[in-house]
Amino acid sequence: MVSLEKIREDMKDFLERDNTMHNVDVNADSVEEALADASVQLDTRTANLQYEVVERGSEGFLGIGKKPWKLRIYQNPDTIKLSKKSAADDLFGSENESEVQKIADRDGMYYIRHFGSQIMLKVLLPSGQGKPVDEKEVVQQLKRPDTTKIEDDLVKKYLKQGTDCEYEPVGEYKHIPAGDAIIAIDVSKDEMKATVTATAPAMSGSDISYSMIERALKTQGVAAGISEDKITEFVDNPVYNVPYVVAEGIPPVDGRDAYIAYDFETDPTKLHAKESANGQVDFKELNLIQNVIKGGRLAQKIPAERGKSGKTLFGRYLEAKNGKDIPIPLGQNVKLDSDGVTVVAEEDGQVMLIAGKITVEPLLQLDGVNIKTGNIKFLGTIIIKGNVEDGFNVDASGNVEVSGTVGRCRVNAGGDIIVQQGIFGKDEGCITGKKSLWAKFIQAAKVEVEDSVIVTDSIMNSEVTAMKNIILNGKKAQITGGHLFATEEIAAKNIGSPGGGAETILEVGFDPRAKQRLDELQDKQGDLVKELENIDLDISTLENQKKIRRMLPKDKEDNLTKLRERRDQINAESSEMSAEIEKLQRHLRELKVVGKVKASGTVYAGVKIYVRDVLDEVHTEVTSVTFYYENSFVKRGKYEPPAAEIKEPDGYSTN
Repeated sequence: MVSLEKIREDMKDFLERDNTMHNVDVNADSVEEALADASVQLDTRTANLQYEVVERGSEGFLGIGKKPWKLRIYQNPDTIKLSKKSAADDLFGSENESEVQKIADRDGMYYIRHFGSQIMLKVLLPSGQGKPVDEKEVVQQLKRPDTTKIEDDLVKKYLKQGTDCEYEPVGEYKHIPAGDAIIAIDVSKDEMKATVTATAPAMSGSDISYSMIERALKTQGVAAGISEDKITEFVDNPVYNVPYVVAEGIPPVDGRDAYIAYDFETDPTKLHAKESANGQVDFKELNLIQNVIKGGRLAQKIPAERGKSGKTLFGRYLEAKNGKDIPIPLGQNVKLDSDGVTVVAEEDGQVMLIAGKITVEPLLQLDGVNIKTGNIKFLGTIIIKGNVEDGFNVDASGNVEVSGTVGRCRVNAGGDIIVQQGIFGKDEGCITGKKSLWAKFIQAAKVEVEDSVIVTDSIMNSEVTAMKNIILNGKKAQITGGHLFATEEIAAKNIGSPGGGAETILEVGFDPRAKQRLDELQDKQGDLVKELENIDLDISTLENQKKIRRMLPKDKEDNLTKLRERRDQINAESSEMSAEIEKLQRHLRELKVVGKVKASGTVYAGVKIYVRDVLDEVHTEVTSVTFYYENSFVKRGKYEPPAAEIKEPDGYSTN
């Protein structure tokens, strides 16, 4: 059975809820916009709002007959209670604890004010190592000539316990209203700022209280933006005859326009040379090229923001502008990702802004590679109209075409390499490519390609490795000095030189890399065998000493242990090497390609020719000859034209 008392309690709760339920009527194009506007007016989050539809909106047809939504929006009373509770809880939260730690040594403070006919006291207790309020000083301040009564017990209590940031009565005085402080409230023309100007009270006059200022503001019609902290600060530390701000409206904040956040430097002048750890600048590493890979993110559009509405002191709603949208500047070889705002590359290459559009260039054109450009690293194809000067490097994931010469440089390409005027390696130049190399000549350089090397004039004193063919097809077509490897064939007009000169070695009919790896392993295994012999001798010596003495000194015992560990390690390494050596030897034996060396002109004495690891050293010059492998011997036959079909690289000319 519901009692009368229970009904009274429920009615009281409902009344409290109704009193806290503030609402606003909002007109907007959508429910979301209406809620956003109301959140500003009610000073709360949209999640805390509830609403009633007064009149439904309509989009109309092509904008004709469009009607706004009319909503009555209010804050959920439960969230009001929760916000108040959380605000109270925050007084003891972790953030405030950090604040307390920052002012850990604050002294105690007190304020004495005369409101009406009462003497009021406010006490803030000390914190940390701060000093407490001096009781004698407070009592002395309380005992003015117009004081009629002091509650000493209350004074002592509040000085000990504090007043919880409130003014508490501790006595009475002879109040003369004519001496009261006077205040005047002034509201700015734009209704965004309210100030209080006060005159000081005379002896026996009343000070300015919080309620006095609050009442004066409401009398002037100020309904929003009242700052409790500023009023409290003014009451505690009044400023007379000077306007003091106690209320401020909420200014509208226009939404930020959409913008593009670039993941690369859009201003080329801001690209700087690389610095070492000690601050020295490497002028060969100028970092002028911004490489990107296919699918890599280049930029992202940051959407426009909605404006935040404001409110004047009189509660008048101030509308804010929403940010403007912008198109995404898409150039060539780029696209939008699935999210519709992220720009990604469709090709490997260099990213840049061209006519304000994000563009990826898969082709890089340079007048030359020198001190002006520094070393070049590019994810794409490079066309160099001039020379690659000594000491500078070129790396490309695509082709590299050089109209001039390549000096003492390192050139690496993921595609073909074309050097129209030849290579001067000066015994340090290194050219590597994943496909073929075309050049007028190669001199004193190291070359290694995955396909073929095609040269017009000559190869001199160079180390050249091709996984397919080395073909010299010009009028001179001369090989002089150096060491050449090719899996299938080497073809030239003349090989070697009449006077002997530098040693010329040609090898065909095997996998050059497998052969090089085999030679490396055999050399390493030979060194390990020698080391193992010395270790076995040392171990034997120490073990004999141990048998005779029955015990070795600690340093020799430790040395014996290390020698045994090293012996086991060498045996394991040697066993692995033997297995790899056997595998490589079997691979070379089973290689189906029968390599050939072909010379349409002369092969001079002193030239060494290996076909499938079998040597034929030319002692007297021969002409129009083909060297080939048969029945475990190198044989010589009539000259055969190159079997390999020579093609120019796509889109390039070696003329």
